[in-house]
Amino acid sequence: MKPKKLLIASIPLIIFALLVLVFNSSLKKDPRELETKLIGQAVPDFKLASVTDLERVLTNEDLPKEVFLLNIWATWCVSCYAEHPYLIKFAKEYPIKWIGVNYKDESKNALAYLAKGGNPYLYSIADVQGTLGIDLGVYGAPETFIVDANGIIRERHVGVIDDRVWHNKILPIVEKLQSEQGAN
Repeated sequence: MKPKKLLIASIPLIIFALLVLVFNSSLKKDPRELETKLIGQAVPDFKLASVTDLERVLTNEDLPKEVFLLNIWATWCVSCYAEHPYLIKFAKEYPIKWIGVNYKDESKNALAYLAKGGNPYLYSIADVQGTLGIDLGVYGAPETFIVDANGIIRERHVGVIDDRVWHNKILPIVEKLQSEQGAN
């Protein structure tokens, strides 16, 4: 009878220990490092309008055939307003193409946003319904994907790109991919 009471008494302790292990492993994860199954895969197929010319249909064929950055943005996104001046700066200082994906937004708002803040993008895709965003596994805006010359997603950054993120994360990966591309 005594071993049975001991077993019953230890159940809460075992559950508590398991919960501690689960919470401890969760605390070690960076919340900005969201999972994506697209690393190593091509940018999903799309057929959407251009923000600046709604009559123009853009597809994967319009993507640059060199390393580029695919930036998810929207006028409803407060963080995008903080990020935008950095994108303008980096687009001027570095020969890297930026493709925008205007996510779940109205084109008239997007046009006004770009007119006022400047346009760092080669072009922006009008993803009004969020279909491309869904295919990319976007959680929100801003998010940026680093894409190689073959259209393969190599990295994803969730959140604002500022000087620190640019120099410590984005630029080193872009330069590595560019040097690999130049070697081929």
